[in-house]
This record gives sequence, C-alpha cells and structure tokens, in this order.
Amino acid sequence: MTFIKSELKKINARRRRRRLSVRNRLRNNLDRPRLSVFRSNRHISAQVIDDRAGRTLASASTLDRSLRDQIAKPYNKEAAAIIGRVIAERALAAGVREVRFDRGHYKYHGRVAALAEAARQAGLVF
Repeated sequence: MTFIKSELKKINARRRRRRLSVRNRLRNNLDRPRLSVFRSNRHISAQVIDDRAGRTLASASTLDRSLRDQIAKPYNKEAAAIIGRVIAERALAAGVREVRFDRGHYKYHGRVAALAEAARQAGLVF
C-alpha cells in the first residue's frame, strides 16, 4: 500500500494531535508518576516517569537482556503482559504504587491493553 506524501503528513498530524490530547488530560495530576507505553511493530516498552523531576523511575522492554529468555515472540500480547508485570514489579520496588497511564497515540486495545491489565494485576493502581 503506497501513500502520497500529503497523506502521510495528515496521518502523522492526527497521531501528534491524539498524543497531545492524551498528554493534556494527564497533565492535570502531576502528583502521580506517568506510565508511558511505546509500541512498535515488533517490540513494546514501558517507562514510569516522574514529570516533576524529569527522571525515569523504572523501565521494561522486550529488548531487555534479562527478559529475552522469558519472551518467545516480542510482538504478541503475551510479551506485552510480561512487560506489564515486570514494569509493575520494578515500579513497586522503586516505591511507586499509583500511576497515570499514558498510552500515547495508541488505542487502548491489543498489546497496550494487555500491558495495562497485567500491570494492574501485579499491583499498580491507575
């Protein structure tokens, strides 16, 4: 499927607008860190970010060497659930129990939803 350059610009503008819309809703409550999710076609990663201090408190990804033996295929929902459990464990170890969920411009569906549900089951409160 080929796109014309102007169509790609429109698609990217919609993504940028969606991402900023989600971030603006999250900006109201800065007392909780933000659980930010990045999803590519092959991998998924999550970070717990303290926006006031501007630091990452915990992170997990399908690219982590310590997790590669647990993940058979890094691009499916099972891998996203493993990352959700690991990010919750690492956040709890860092002293973070409550977070704001930043899905970026991705829909709350599939791998993003699997990561969020696994993090909730492991003890994080959204």
